[in-house]
Amino acid sequence: MLKVGLTGGIGAGKSEVSRLLVEHGAVLIDADRIAREVVAPGTPGLAAVIDALGKEVLAADGSLDRPKLGSIVFADADRLAVLNSIVHPLVGARSRELEEAASADSVVVHDVPLLAENGLAKLYDLVIVVDASTETQLDRLVRLRGMTEEDARARMAAQATREKRRELADVVIDNDVPLETLRRRVRDVWADLERRAREAGQQEASSE
Repeated sequence: MLKVGLTGGIGAGKSEVSRLLVEHGAVLIDADRIAREVVAPGTPGLAAVIDALGKEVLAADGSLDRPKLGSIVFADADRLAVLNSIVHPLVGARSRELEEAASADSVVVHDVPLLAENGLAKLYDLVIVVDASTETQLDRLVRLRGMTEEDARARMAAQATREKRRELADVVIDNDVPLETLRRRVRDVWADLERRAREAGQQEASSE
């Protein structure tokens, strides 16, 4: 098994890269998706968030009001730290369960938005960073996600810098490019991941 950490700043296009890797055969473990699952209505995770941040973070149907939560925590570093201290351990535990369920010869891609911020690079055999310019990130967040420019800049400022992420990278995928160029780059990266996975499997077999 080859364990890959995939990260990138908000709006950099990491989700598109993860989708392309899945098309090639990667097993995807999506931290964002798991983060939603562990604070779904009725979960201990949601109860802990309410205890820590108040009922103001709830929507009318009892689910987590994510836009409201985001506007609160991304403007307050202390409250963001509290939220992370609740959600991250739950996400980590579920991610390990899914990884253990994958086959031994898999390329397992962990889509982890806050890999750099939380010092998680050492957990993976390889780190891929999806990179885009600040201008591109801002444009995508405002134009495609409907954020205000103020909210978009606050989200970006709450994350690690591009430079910090690139320092951790074994592979950088530039996403300031047309989709077809991105597809070719991901195809080449996948070929390298498969090669690494085969070599890892051979090493494991020879050591048994």
